[in-house]
Amino acid sequence: MTLSTIKVPTSEQLREVATELGMSFSEEDLAQHMAALVPSFAAYNIVDQMPDEKPLVTYPRTPGYRPAAEENPYGAWYIKTTVEGAASGKLKGKKIALKDNICLAGVPMMNGASTLEGYVPDVDATVATRVLDAGGTIVGKAVCEYFCFSGGSHTSATGPVHNPHRMGYSAGGSSSGSACLVGLGEVDMALGGDQGGSIRMPSSYCGIYGMKPTHGLVPYTGIMPIELTLDHTGPMTSTVEDNAVLLEVLAGPDGLDPRQYGGQSQSYREALGGGAGRLRIAIVEEGFGHPQSMPASDALVREAAERFKGLGASVETVSIPMHRLGPAIWLPVAAEGATVQMMLGNGFGFNWQGLYVTSMIDFHSQWRTRADELSDTLKNTMLLGHYMVKHHRGHYYGKAQNLVRRLRAAYDAVLASYDLLLMPTLPMTATKLPQDSAPISEILLRGFEMLPNTAPFDCTHHPAMSLPCGFVDGLPVGLMLVGRQYAESTIYQAAAAFEAKVDWKTLTA
Repeated sequence: MTLSTIKVPTSEQLREVATELGMSFSEEDLAQHMAALVPSFAAYNIVDQMPDEKPLVTYPRTPGYRPAAEENPYGAWYIKTTVEGAASGKLKGKKIALKDNICLAGVPMMNGASTLEGYVPDVDATVATRVLDAGGTIVGKAVCEYFCFSGGSHTSATGPVHNPHRMGYSAGGSSSGSACLVGLGEVDMALGGDQGGSIRMPSSYCGIYGMKPTHGLVPYTGIMPIELTLDHTGPMTSTVEDNAVLLEVLAGPDGLDPRQYGGQSQSYREALGGGAGRLRIAIVEEGFGHPQSMPASDALVREAAERFKGLGASVETVSIPMHRLGPAIWLPVAAEGATVQMMLGNGFGFNWQGLYVTSMIDFHSQWRTRADELSDTLKNTMLLGHYMVKHHRGHYYGKAQNLVRRLRAAYDAVLASYDLLLMPTLPMTATKLPQDSAPISEILLRGFEMLPNTAPFDCTHHPAMSLPCGFVDGLPVGLMLVGRQYAESTIYQAAAAFEAKVDWKTLTA
């Protein structure tokens, strides 16, 4: 006989639950409710005794090891391991690092968070399986920021990640280790995640190519969620071709992620030789001149836009006033949505039918007993999100999601006449890493100051890519190209033309 694993509550426990829900019962009424619930708990025990529905893990691997400082001077590696993929495929011979919010069964994962340290996934994310099926070799997990809540690289519980171009400077976040390892040449490719710019921001700081695909094009299955409508994952590479090849492998439905709306993988490499001659590019004026913008960085992006003219593209300046409102629209979605789903909802929340990694739900739920360990960037977001949900009922989350449609329409109106939008990826180059003794105000500033151009497109779901376009004082500058939904090929066409004809490493301001 199988022992029951879910116990019928005592009357005291049920009354405590009722009190939390604002209900009051007499002893007799409560006893009747308890009796009526006995069959329900029996049903839960049936579910508990059934095997979970999890994807099979097929490629052999070992847990790997955490490299010592002398092997990891930039702080970019969390775990080094070797998982060999298929004998042939598009990624054969390529070394790939996974951002450490991506499940790789049997290999430790902490998502930058001390409260998740010790967790070992029991599934492979779809993107990990696709990399291996394509012949790639996964060589480890790259450090990321504390539950991915920072645009700087100073919040991971493992310590800061340094910029590959200058020690002591930010590599950007939250896919900090992924960008650094590609920038150092230690891996050919890496996977990152993007909810407010976390692929594109570190790509800009580190001088690599980072693509945030159309929302849902790449399955998020088996990756620790933040907010279902913002979650993206995508390729980070040192060349446009590698980026396109990796997206070919990653893209397309997996049958497990209901956020996939029918977008199919394409042969993105076919677009690489198309040149820029027939492209119509719109420079978005509101992407420049933010209060925190560096004039030299803005100027370098404008100069790069002129280079597209030299490549034969039609380049004109347009105004999209709503772009300046994009970060404000994004904020309630990110703050309230992430607080409710990722933290209070133990990562996955409710109300969708994707793959739930139940082992992660159980392990992650322990953060409540260790909340003081959370990073200040995450604490600040949670204070805002929980306050607004508690005192305003989710009203502003809902209104912001409604306004996303207007923001999307503003971009689409311009993209009806142009193939691409162009603007700086970030308003600045990499900043100094805060000292250990830095005040909270500096930690927060260095975590969120770079978001204004990247965050809106996580809401609107347009594909967006950062490509390096020069240096300011020895630090890379990123240019961002934004396309229509599922128009990644157009972005790759323009990026490849720029890469082929312009030596970005010689451009300075």
